[in-house]
Amino acid sequence: MARKYMLEILTAVAIIAFCGLFLYTSATMKGAEFAGSDNVGSGLIAELSGKDVESFTPLIPQWEPPSGEIESCLFALQAALGGIFVGGVFGYWLGQARGKSAE
Repeated sequence: MARKYMLEILTAVAIIAFCGLFLYTSATMKGAEFAGSDNVGSGLIAELSGKDVESFTPLIPQWEPPSGEIESCLFALQAALGGIFVGGVFGYWLGQARGKSAE
């Protein structure tokens, strides 16, 4: 019986551990302000080079969407396509495993 529900048990343990880790880190970081990796990386580049980060121009100019709604839409589209791809890969693997066990 325990072998039948092993994946569900491992998933529950992983979720509980993740939630516990998140609560622990958020409780110990009083007064900390979240800064994304872009801010940290830009700050390190500016610190190491001694130059203003804004003065650098990329080789390939980036397109900036005209509004925040379009940017959010593109991000959601990217997340959905990534989810479809990951689901397709796992579905393919599951189908291969079931095909081998049926033989």
